[in-house]
Amino acid sequence: MTETMQQSKGFLCIVLHAHLPFVRHPEIDYMMEENWLFEALTETYLPLLAGFDNLLSDSVPFKITMSLTPPLCAMLNDELLQSRCSRYINKLIELSEKEILRTRYDVSLNRTANMYLERFSLCKNIFEEKYGRNILPGFKRLQDWGALEIITCGATHGYLPNMQSNASAVRAQIEVAVQSYSSFFGRSPRGIWLAECGYYPGLETILNECGIKFIFMETHGILHADPCPLYGVFSPIQCKDAPVAAFGRDVESSRSVWSADEGYPGHPSYREFYKDIGFDLDINYIAPYIDPAGIRINTGIKYYRITDKNNPQKQPYNREEALRTAAQHAANFMHNRQGQLRHLSAIMDRPPLVVAPYDAELFGHWWFEGPDWLNFLIRKCAFEQDTFSLITPSEYLEAYPKNQVCAPSFSSWGEGGYSYVWLNETNEWIYPHLHRIEDRMVETAREFKDTGDGLEIRVLNQMARELLLAQSSDWAFIMKTGTTVEYAVRRTKEHIASFLKLYDMLKEHKIEEDFVILLEAHNNIFPEIDFRVYT
Repeated sequence: MTETMQQSKGFLCIVLHAHLPFVRHPEIDYMMEENWLFEALTETYLPLLAGFDNLLSDSVPFKITMSLTPPLCAMLNDELLQSRCSRYINKLIELSEKEILRTRYDVSLNRTANMYLERFSLCKNIFEEKYGRNILPGFKRLQDWGALEIITCGATHGYLPNMQSNASAVRAQIEVAVQSYSSFFGRSPRGIWLAECGYYPGLETILNECGIKFIFMETHGILHADPCPLYGVFSPIQCKDAPVAAFGRDVESSRSVWSADEGYPGHPSYREFYKDIGFDLDINYIAPYIDPAGIRINTGIKYYRITDKNNPQKQPYNREEALRTAAQHAANFMHNRQGQLRHLSAIMDRPPLVVAPYDAELFGHWWFEGPDWLNFLIRKCAFEQDTFSLITPSEYLEAYPKNQVCAPSFSSWGEGGYSYVWLNETNEWIYPHLHRIEDRMVETAREFKDTGDGLEIRVLNQMARELLLAQSSDWAFIMKTGTTVEYAVRRTKEHIASFLKLYDMLKEHKIEEDFVILLEAHNNIFPEIDFRVYT
């Protein structure tokens, strides 16, 4: 612990959860859902990475915790998706150049169009020139330098409470994630982000056996622990059944950033997300930059600010005003944390810890000024106050290894806080099928664990991939929220059907190698997977 940390009255742990489902379609030249990655890369991951690099260049001390999930890492590392992302960025540059010409008689819009061209050109430079289309080494370097702690997540962001009837399925999600993390970052992960903050009693035993030292939980999972934690969520607890520390989310710090109604992102000066030229401009003009089928989609070019939410007449976006507002909000957040931690330090026998977790995609994608706010906040915390220090979970546990032993409560985040989003009338149909193939995976893994047949091993490994991909919590979430439901249903059914066909071929000793090759090429996540993880 540094001298500055020793003098602090408390600590702030900012956690960014970066995740996207595995979406890769080599069988077609364009797939709208692949844009999820390209949007997040240009609007969130590249701005965050560039901001962190600038902080290091300016010798600004900072500590950030970030989960990079296995599906996201696999996609960022994939040459096909890297190539398509490069094409996507080039299209944005082309469109922004046309927009500069189109808006040349409107000073405010033209200024914003020039801003987009500058941003997209910078994205291209960082993505292509600085990182050779693979930004994972950039995050790894930040971790190696000690500014960033990267944690993992379940192999495919599987919602673990809904798998607990099969402990081998849960264990596989964790073990495969640990293996994947090690292959990308050259070390084992110390912490894990539980998908959707889903926790059930006893999970810590499996986590501990896989080398995981800490987790994050929704607030009530900690507050309803047995016994009741003496310090609430302002100090981690140690799980009763295994030496795994559980950190709880602080509601106050989260609300001010999460909430579009009460929090910073809803301020009138910030850019309006829901007014994009992909929907507003003439179809003949915008057609080359939206779905080839003519479906209007977001392009990322938006000219208006939120203004008054009750006023349909949006005012033009003013970048300088938005940045001033972001700086003010960063100062407000810092001031509130100072007051919060001063109060807590007076009633605790150790420095209090505020854990502030957010979806990384909030910063830049949903809240355009989010990366700027975070940059302002980190710089202000370093140079404009001495009440608290930024810290990572591992650093906190090294400084305070002894924590109250409690049994956390079953919990999740999302509506209701107890799994409702991932088990309800819209998605309940998937679980009998998932449980069925989970059982069959364990059955065949045990039956064929000693096989030396190369083709059988490939079939079993691909069965494991199809099962893991079917378990992604994203599909159940999409079915509940009603966004791209048809795609989520299709993906779930395809992975289950592929698994069952592989299972039948294996059991009947009638393996169609061409089908195996097709699946291996299409769903190529976890190239080093070993099906025996299910034994």
